[in-house]
Amino acid sequence: MALTWLALGDSYTIGEGVPAEGRWPHQLAALLRARGIALQEPRTIATTGWTTDELDAGIDAVAPDGPFDFVSLLIGVNNQYRGRSLQEYQQQFSALLQRALAFAGGRPARVLVLSIPDWGVTPFAHDRDHAAIAEALDGYNHAAQAICNALGIAYVDITDLSRQHGAEAAMLADDGLHPSARMYALWAQRALPLAERLLASAA
Repeated sequence: MALTWLALGDSYTIGEGVPAEGRWPHQLAALLRARGIALQEPRTIATTGWTTDELDAGIDAVAPDGPFDFVSLLIGVNNQYRGRSLQEYQQQFSALLQRALAFAGGRPARVLVLSIPDWGVTPFAHDRDHAAIAEALDGYNHAAQAICNALGIAYVDITDLSRQHGAEAAMLADDGLHPSARMYALWAQRALPLAERLLASAA
């Protein structure tokens, strides 16, 4: 039987401006299937613009039945965009990660977290304080990684990829802000070795 995947997040998980098959979870699922891991298409709970508390409410509204064989979480950019505090993010991210862990049947080795990309390098942010955006996102990401480490949950840093390529037209959706399928492909490739190890024992 094919393994199940619950993908939790915001615009970066729902893939604003790209077709479903271009989203990073769907691309990663395809790569894993090519490696011989039977995996269903991810079930996604994500909406463009969601903050941590809005994702939490969105999960409540959908009330997905678990457990799932794999759960991913990528959230926080909209907290930073709205100027919310690092402390609030830490608390709400930690609570969401506990929910993700519960959806994975309490198995830390079946949860994967991706770092928040840096939107400050995109054309959309041409009139913003790039250094301030980067500093705030680094704070969020360091906090998230520390929480993941404490729980033994896998964390994949894709922020450097966004900074290296995020200003390239081919790596952007038409809005000049969100990633294109080509950028999501880089994220999927970065996450592939770790995701394959996490799922290999369940295949």
